[in-house]
Amino acid sequence: MLPTPLHVVNEGLAFFMELAGLALLAWWGWSTGGNTVLRILLAVGAPALAATVWGLFAAPKATFAVPLAAVLLVKALFFGSATAALYALGRTQPALVFALVAVTNTTLAELDRWHRK
Repeated sequence: MLPTPLHVVNEGLAFFMELAGLALLAWWGWSTGGNTVLRILLAVGAPALAATVWGLFAAPKATFAVPLAAVLLVKALFFGSATAALYALGRTQPALVFALVAVTNTTLAELDRWHRK
C-alpha cells in the first residue's frame, strides 16, 4: 500500500494523465484533418469518444461496473491512443515518456487499490 502522500500524488498524476491524453487526441485531430471542418470534427470527436468510453467503463465512478481486465483494457486503449497520437505528431521521445508514465502510474494505482481493499 502506498503511503498517503504518495497515494495522493499518484492519483493527481492519474488525473493529469487523463487530461493530457484528451489534449493529445485533440491536438492530433486538429493536426490530422485536411480542412477546417475535418480538423474540428477530429479535434472534438476523438477526445469526446475517448472520454465517453472512459466514463462508461474506466472512471472511478463508471456507469458500468466491469471486471478489472476490462477496465485495464479501456485504459490501455486510451493511453495507447494518446501515445500513438503523440508519436504521429512526430514527438517520438515524449510519446515514449508518456507511455512509460501511464503504465507506471496505472500499475501503482491498481496495486494500491488492491492493497487497500
